[in-house]
Amino acid sequence: MSEYEQLEVVDVSTGHCYELRLNGECVGSATYRVRDGVMTIPHVQTEPAHRGKDFAARLMAGVLADARARQLRVRPTCSYAAAYMRRHPESHDLHAT
Repeated sequence: MSEYEQLEVVDVSTGHCYELRLNGECVGSATYRVRDGVMTIPHVQTEPAHRGKDFAARLMAGVLADARARQLRVRPTCSYAAAYMRRHPESHDLHAT
């Protein structure tokens, strides 16, 4: 099983945070808030020991999939989240103006 197959994105809604977990260990997170049908993402991070493994991209893919399922628009105020959405045309329809 590859490292990617062991990853899961979990919405910790009480903390307004998504966690990227590898074998149950939090290796990245994205904070968010929802208001009026818009999810604002102010911060995305990967734990230092796991940087350079494309984990932040995996986390963003999960966050955006959940936003789509919840029929939310997304306002990425985090520079990484904004860059990710620019690089992935399949997410452009989620972008809140």
